Amino acid sequence: MVRAYDTPLMQKALKAAWAYQILTFPNPAVGAVVSDDAGNILGVGAHLQAGSPHAEVIALKEAYVALTHDHAIDALHDSREIHDYLILHHRSLFHPLTLHVTLEPCHHYGKTPPCSHLIQMLGIKRVVIGSYDESMQAKGGGAYLQTCGVEVEYGCEKEACDRLLAPFTCNIQQRPFLFFKVALSANGVATGGTISSLESRTRVHALRDRCDLLVIGGNTVRIDRPILDARLVRGKAPDILIYSHQKVWDKSIPLFGVQNRHVSISDRLALDAYRMVMIEGGQAMLDAMEQSVQWYLIFRSPHIKEGKALILPQGLELCYCETIGEDTLSWYYKRA
Repeated sequence: MVRAYDTPLMQKALKAAWAYQILTFPNPAVGAVVSDDAGNILGVGAHLQAGSPHAEVIALKEAYVALTHDHAIDALHDSREIHDYLILHHRSLFHPLTLHVTLEPCHHYGKTPPCSHLIQMLGIKRVVIGSYDESMQAKGGGAYLQTCGVEVEYGCEKEACDRLLAPFTCNIQQRPFLFFKVALSANGVATGGTISSLESRTRVHALRDRCDLLVIGGNTVRIDRPILDARLVRGKAPDILIYSHQKVWDKSIPLFGVQNRHVSISDRLALDAYRMVMIEGGQAMLDAMEQSVQWYLIFRSPHIKEGKALILPQGLELCYCETIGEDTLSWYYKRA
C-alpha cells in the first residue's frame, strides 16, 4: 500500500544518489533510505563507486547505528564484512522498518554480496523500489523478496529514478551515454581562462576518470591548448575526439602528449566503441551537439567574467543541484 511519505523519502534517496552520478560507472548511481513506520529517517546511503558497498548497505549500516548506538560497525568498509555484521547483530530491529531504494536491490554475487539476501535476512517488512533492474546479471531482487513475504512496492518516482539510471541503462544496452559539460561565470560566460573553483575542477577530473572518450571542439583546442587529463584525482585520461574539419594540428598542444591515449580528429561522431562520453566546448560545439545530447552538466561560478554569454539549449529541465566549493553543480535533461 502506498504511503504519504513514500514520495519524499524516494526523493531523499534520489538526491543522495545524484551526488555520485557518473562517478559509480559502470555501476549505476543508486540511493537508499531506511525509515520507521512513521516515516522518520534512520539511515541514508548512496553507492559511491564500483566495488564499494551498495546504497542499501550504507543506509542499513547507518540505521543500525541509529537504533543500537553500536559504533563498532563504523570501522567496517568492506561490503561483505558489513553484511555479515548486520546479519549477526540485527536482533530483529529491522523488522518494522521500510527501505526506499531508487533501483531494485541486486540479486547476485559479484564484487559484493546480493542486497536482496541481506534485506531478507534482516527481516525488513517493506521495500519501495523506483526503477526495475533490467540487467541480466542482477535483476530479480524485488520478486525474490516478494516470495520471502516482504511487502514490495514498485514505481515510486519511477520517471525520476529511470532518468538517474540513464548511464547504466545505456551501458547494458551497449550504446554510449553522452553528456555536455560546461563551466559558466555568474553572467553566463564560458570563455577567457579558468572559471570554476578547484573543487569543481577536481570533480570534473573525477568524471573524466570514469569516461572513456572526451569530445572537444576544435576552437577550444586551438585557443586553450588543454591537456584534458584526470591528474587532480590521479585518474586515467580518456581518449580524445577533436570535433573539427581541420586535419593538421600542432602536436605540442598538451592533450597530444598524454600516454596511453588515442586522439582522433573528425567532423563526425564515431562513438560506437565507447560507453561514457563527455563533451566539452564553447557555443559552436554546443550548437553542433544540440540534436545529439540530452544531458547537460553545468558548473556555475559566483564571479562575473567579461565576454559573451553562452546561449544554452531551450527546454532544459533541472534534475539535481548541489553546492561544490563556491560554485553550483547542476544536472539538466532535455527531452528528445
